Amino acid sequence: MNDLKEFFNSLTAISSDSWEKLSEIFSPRTLKKGAFFISEGQTAKEIGFLESGILRAFYRNSKGVEYNKHFFVSPCFIGGYSSLITKTPNQINQQALTDCSLQVANYSDIEKLYDLYPEIERAGRILAELYFVQKEQREIEIVLLDADKRYEIFQKEYPHLEQFIPQYHIASYLGVTPTQLSRIRRKIPEK
Repeated sequence: MNDLKEFFNSLTAISSDSWEKLSEIFSPRTLKKGAFFISEGQTAKEIGFLESGILRAFYRNSKGVEYNKHFFVSPCFIGGYSSLITKTPNQINQQALTDCSLQVANYSDIEKLYDLYPEIERAGRILAELYFVQKEQREIEIVLLDADKRYEIFQKEYPHLEQFIPQYHIASYLGVTPTQLSRIRRKIPEK
């Protein structure tokens, strides 16, 4: 729970009274490698704080082809955010790539605290703003940058991730084939 408290305080100062109420609604959970936090078609009800481990968020098309959208590396929040907000079925899968430790809360319990504890609502707003900016930057990268530059950004954003997850997940995230990723990686020492 200390990581969760530090994370909230990094967004905005949280009073001890607010923290007490907030900490009461979170409970520990583990996800084994390969397990899902949420799957497509489910309506999200929970939000998780990733204390340790790595998850991926991905779409699956009608032919079963998977497209990695995002990697979650601790400490961060996970969950089907659009589904939580709209109360409609989730379209993105979130799967553990390693064993993970989480703190999980029912999202409606967090919403109930917003009116009573403005700093919790402020933290939620700041977090939503950060995720919006992150999503917009990612969309720009995919559309405007070539694969070499996207790989360079990936390495800066996730400096140690390559040693923990398969290359085909990274290739999918970058929008290239595993063979193309191998070519990009071979070019790096030449620079």
